[in-house]
Amino acid sequence: MNASPATRHPPRILVRSTNWLGDTVMSTPALLRLREKFPDAHIALLAPEKLRELWTNHPAVNEIISFRVGEGLFSVAKKLRAGKFDLALVLPNSPRSAMEVWWAGIPQRLGCARPWRNFFLTKTIPTRPGHAQMHKRSVGEIKQLVAADVNRRTDRAFTSAAAAHQIHEYLHLVAALGANPEPLPPQLFVTAEEVETAKKKFGLEKITGPILGLNPGAEYGPAKRWPVGRFIAAAKEIQQRTNCVWLLFGGKADVAVTQRAADILSAEQNFRQDAGSTLNLAGKTSLRELMSLLKTCRVLLTNDTGPMHVAAALGTPVVVPFGSTSPELTGPGLPGDPRHRLLKSDAPCSPCFLRECPIDFRCMNGISVERVVNAVLEFKL
Repeated sequence: MNASPATRHPPRILVRSTNWLGDTVMSTPALLRLREKFPDAHIALLAPEKLRELWTNHPAVNEIISFRVGEGLFSVAKKLRAGKFDLALVLPNSPRSAMEVWWAGIPQRLGCARPWRNFFLTKTIPTRPGHAQMHKRSVGEIKQLVAADVNRRTDRAFTSAAAAHQIHEYLHLVAALGANPEPLPPQLFVTAEEVETAKKKFGLEKITGPILGLNPGAEYGPAKRWPVGRFIAAAKEIQQRTNCVWLLFGGKADVAVTQRAADILSAEQNFRQDAGSTLNLAGKTSLRELMSLLKTCRVLLTNDTGPMHVAAALGTPVVVPFGSTSPELTGPGLPGDPRHRLLKSDAPCSPCFLRECPIDFRCMNGISVERVVNAVLEFKL
């Protein structure tokens, strides 16, 4: 039986956001379906402060309530109590997220059934049919697969991209409220004014050639990163063939990597007077500026990371080498979206879902520079 908000009309609904950038982008279809089901509701989102700007101008949300890193449970609950919400929808699976809405006294509280938190929810939602678990392979499993040379396509957990993708987990939750569970593409929004302001701030307003994005970092760990030398080699080749301008993206932890790439690409620019320019923006943009600049890019060449999801949700095509993770589970946009190029090798141990490769990194080393260059050039720059 579907749960429903309290009888007050319009209802006041709180959605507890996920904590990571990519996961949050993948939850936007569920929020849009929730808005579709309750067009007059006041929908507030509880989100980490670092993700607050992601939801600016988003039609699914009326209010954003943020919390700081390390902010206490009681402090968060106090903020929520002031909102007098009728219902809370908890997207994360953690005990803490369920405790927040319980302590806030929200009368109806929905979330996935998980150990150590069911007590704090008034309705627990069972695991959906088609759910695919991210199984971290052991070193023994990896060596066994490599020795047997088993093709990863025989891994039945990932044979149905349409059923496996993470966006269905969030849609499954809103369906418990009577919302339509059919998938929509993840969507984010920036205004034309924001785009122009960002271009002007970073000196891009007079550029006439193609603007491309390069994002060689990944927060989860080195197993998700295509080798930086290959990123640089691919970017250099693409620059030579298109006279493009490269925007290098990343967080503060990626500055050294992006600066290395910028130095090499700038040297190429100085050597060839007709080469495009390079701008290292790692650690220099706000989240809204990052979104605006990703919207400006014709293509983003990136690892499987948060900005990949952001770019796709803004309508920018992405080219992504996948190694330790699965595009069937967490790929950009809707599964099968023809705008994107998701590249995998034939490594039998991929996806392993590990942070670091315990053997020879064959999943990423098996994706050549030439293959990536050709994938980017398919966009007719």
